[in-house]
Amino acid sequence: MRLTKFTDLALRSVMRLAVVRDGDDPLTTREVAEAVGVPYTHTAKAVTRLRHLGVVEARRGRGGGLTLTGFGRQASVGWLVRELEGEGEVVACEDDPPCPLRAACRLRGALRVAQEAFYAALDPLTVADLVAAPTGPVLVGLTSRPPG
Repeated sequence: MRLTKFTDLALRSVMRLAVVRDGDDPLTTREVAEAVGVPYTHTAKAVTRLRHLGVVEARRGRGGGLTLTGFGRQASVGWLVRELEGEGEVVACEDDPPCPLRAACRLRGALRVAQEAFYAALDPLTVADLVAAPTGPVLVGLTSRPPG
């Protein structure tokens, strides 16, 4: 199974936000985009989705920026990936034209089981787990802002 670029970007953004220390200024969407190496517009779309999921809080204006919520820090990675990826199946049996094997195909069911096993393997992990050493210190270094 391969994650969409959107999910990959959202996960990297959440991971970068997870290592902002208490007392540090919140990161802006632009700073997160630069840190994870993707365009600002793509990051802004991911942040919007993460806000709707309650994972990220965004404040405008002076002193504003992005912060990971307590819920976001403890969120299951499996849950987050499911939410970002949507309910789609690995194969597109009902596309136009539909697959001629769809009425009697065993592959579709096997792939559905494999997809759920993929998510289930991520369920016990939290965002906080993802940023434990050695990952956290690397993420902290991914910024153009001087430490302060």
